[in-house]
Amino acid sequence: MMVVGRSEEVERLDSLVNGLGMNAINAGPWVVDVSGDAGIGKSRLLNEACARARRRGLTVLCGRATEYERHTPFQVFTDAFADIDPTVLDEELVAALTPLLKGVRGARGPVSHAGPPNRFSGYRAVAGALARLGENGLVVALDDLHWADPASLELVEHLIRHPVHAPVLFLMAHRKRQTPTPLAAALTRGVDSGAVLPMALGPLGQLESITALAPDLPEDDARRLHAASEGNPLYLHALLHAYRHGAPLPGVAARAHPHVPDDHAAGAPNGLDSLLLDELTALTAPQRLVIEAVAVLGDQATSAMLRAAIGHSGREGQGDPTAELARRDLLRRGAGDKWTLRHPVLRALVYENTEPRLRTEIHCRAADELARTGASAAERAHHVERSLTGWDPASAAVLSDAAAQFADTAPATAAHLLDVVLQMLPGAPEFDGQRGELTLARAKALGISGDLRQSRDLLHALISVSGDATPALRADAIALCAMMERHLGHSAEATALLRKELSRTPGPPPGQVVPLGLALGMSALLTVSYPDVRGDIERTLAAARSQGDTTGEAGVLGLAALGEAYEGRTGDAERFADAAAGLVDGLTDPGLTDLCESLVWLAWAEALLERYAEAERHSERGLDIARRAGQLHVLPHLLMSKAYVHLSTCRLPSALEAAEEAESVARAIGSGDLLAFTLSTKTLIVLVGSPLGDHRALATAEEAVTAAGTGSNWWASLAWCMLGQAAYLAGDPYRTTEAILRAGGGPGLLRLQPSLRPAQLETLTNAAIATGDLDQAASWASRAAEEAARTGLAGQRAAALRAQAAIAEQRGDTSAAARLFHDAAQEHAHTGGLLWEVVSLLRAVPLAKAAGHGPRADAMLRRAVRVAAGGGARLVSDLAELIRPQIEGPPHVPAELAQLTAREWEVAALVAEGLSNQNIATKLFLSHRTVETHLSTIYRKTSVPSRSALASLVTRIAFHGRG
Repeated sequence: MMVVGRSEEVERLDSLVNGLGMNAINAGPWVVDVSGDAGIGKSRLLNEACARARRRGLTVLCGRATEYERHTPFQVFTDAFADIDPTVLDEELVAALTPLLKGVRGARGPVSHAGPPNRFSGYRAVAGALARLGENGLVVALDDLHWADPASLELVEHLIRHPVHAPVLFLMAHRKRQTPTPLAAALTRGVDSGAVLPMALGPLGQLESITALAPDLPEDDARRLHAASEGNPLYLHALLHAYRHGAPLPGVAARAHPHVPDDHAAGAPNGLDSLLLDELTALTAPQRLVIEAVAVLGDQATSAMLRAAIGHSGREGQGDPTAELARRDLLRRGAGDKWTLRHPVLRALVYENTEPRLRTEIHCRAADELARTGASAAERAHHVERSLTGWDPASAAVLSDAAAQFADTAPATAAHLLDVVLQMLPGAPEFDGQRGELTLARAKALGISGDLRQSRDLLHALISVSGDATPALRADAIALCAMMERHLGHSAEATALLRKELSRTPGPPPGQVVPLGLALGMSALLTVSYPDVRGDIERTLAAARSQGDTTGEAGVLGLAALGEAYEGRTGDAERFADAAAGLVDGLTDPGLTDLCESLVWLAWAEALLERYAEAERHSERGLDIARRAGQLHVLPHLLMSKAYVHLSTCRLPSALEAAEEAESVARAIGSGDLLAFTLSTKTLIVLVGSPLGDHRALATAEEAVTAAGTGSNWWASLAWCMLGQAAYLAGDPYRTTEAILRAGGGPGLLRLQPSLRPAQLETLTNAAIATGDLDQAASWASRAAEEAARTGLAGQRAAALRAQAAIAEQRGDTSAAARLFHDAAQEHAHTGGLLWEVVSLLRAVPLAKAAGHGPRADAMLRRAVRVAAGGGARLVSDLAELIRPQIEGPPHVPAELAQLTAREWEVAALVAEGLSNQNIATKLFLSHRTVETHLSTIYRKTSVPSRSALASLVTRIAFHGRG
């Protein structure tokens, strides 16, 4: 059926699909957000785009979310991947797409519904699989996303935030007013970043509607019908159907149906429900039963399931209800021998108007049939839940097993299923133990899914009713509750809760003393109060040793190493780190699984102690264990340890990859503090990895500060410090000073751990110089030297040396400044901190040249350029290009540059700033294709081979003027 009145939208989609055919990879928006009311034509538009893509030979996957399967994980993607040609599947693809391959015909290899150990690894695997499927162009159409389950929505957000590196286009349709908040937020961010093209569908105009749909009607009748439909195509079709079957015109638009409540939630226009239900009045009883069974079964409405649910044979032919229903266009054939109702609004109406007893019976028969065919508890859970009428131990076991299978990949669904079991559970005392375990499991699932407050509230209730009879359950609940409080930014409350429990009489069971003590230590780190718990940590260490708990001992030692490293007590930190590493390296992976945090604390301690190789080794091991064990809560910390090490050792691409994965997990967990932490370190990575003049790092730092809120904890201080760093590079030294002083709680910087102060004092020194306050700058530099001397760490000494060098430079002592910057570089070189080494070298290069040490300046510049280029440090590379003319003379400007037009210069300059083609088009009010044309001309005129070469050339030219 043709698409009416959407020529502009069809043309835009056709252009995007055509771009895929030319193998354009993320050249423009890779997501189209199609929104509008029910029946407005979203599905029709998606179908047209998919049909055009198929005609071009592209791969097309289509999936639709459904209203009554909102707790079936990845349902819309499962539906989409059912369209995969089984001949393209191999074991690698099957493994990558688990758990989305349910329903793929001919898929080889084992398919586990539980999926990968953690959902974020699965999301990256899905993106990789889509890249393989899309090597020659892929369109993925996801319809009715307002009904998508939480797991699907999270995967959608991941795909919006992280583009698939292949010519892949996502078409996403949803009802605007029913869109879940996470999806709306993800799409809005995508529009801001240029990833998403919004396409809102409004009512159809009168002329185009009548011309296309009602050319045979009297003009006045057609206009009245269009007015009654309010321009909604589905409603207009229903009105026309009723009119042509004899309904009187005056009553067509306003008639109410006795079985449609006023507040019906199908989302249809007023009056449409009645018209659709009227279509069903002419059906025979067998036909009505089939319609109702298809509505209840949803995407499992195969012929075989229909036979099991209602005894229908499924054979098409004389007397077969499905044949007549298909002829009436009430039923349609889908992929895989599935029957569907022609529109989701119709399905909703039929489902809600099916007699409840019959509806429950069909769900029950479907669950029994799935069990008979060997389906997993996860696949049976939907129908088991819908068939419940009271407490049933067998059904509760199925739902509990399904929740366990979903715990890592779809925790929101796991929490929902556990809630269903808890609601059914009798209130008799003999069920109290089971209730406690189920409640704890649900709280864990809620926390992992990002519902931190509900998890915390549930744990508070559990703690209040648990007593001495269940000490282990109580201790587990308190440790988990403390974690939720920390993620909510309530570290003080977490500390109070833990101290109260540790001081109870009788105290916690011996096996719980170590976990509670470690939780107390972690809370103290985040409130910058580690010295207050040193005694508690010593007692916890003694408890671990007395119990022969080697894993617990390693954890306590790792935490102590991190705490002392933060406090600047380097000798103690090194001693604890050595002892922790000795124990950790002697433990097997299974032995560390229950306390993977020990690797978090040890890796971060080693990173702060500038033992980068050891830190990387332990963070990688921790990541491997955490991913296999599904321990989501430790992933961001391990990933950021890895990112910090890769940043310090000048491996920016891999640092950014780790930081972005950590950011995705933090967003899913829903912790503002954890998000602030990941964004803070990401700020430095983006700052160094982006071109000179790029402001993305500043935006990232600002988001980190917003995420941290108004608190004064460690997370907030770190976010404000990074905002200060970004503001300085953005040319705002006053904001830099304000941000760092806020982070430190005033000029004394007492809110910052001693290990963080030298680097921040260096930045304050530079900011004071930039504002012309040399006396204040000298004071900051002197304090940096004092703080660095206390820590005894090379990197901290280097920061102080750079601060002193900057003062010497301002005072005109060029030789001393060059020597100090060079000494700072050497300090970093001893520890392997390549990035900060080359930053120090670049500061030294022009000073060494001015002091008459040309050969040394040349050697330092060559090393800085080589390391920066190899490590992806674009900012350093750009700074080197600005410095190079001072050493080698001004750059040679190709004569061809004079031929560039003013507009071509604008485009080239924006390329040098790091903007994408789409962002350039938006900034200059040009089309994407026009920008591509300008770039082709620029490349030809300048004879540069690549975008990066053009950016480097423009940067150098801009430094010396246009030529």
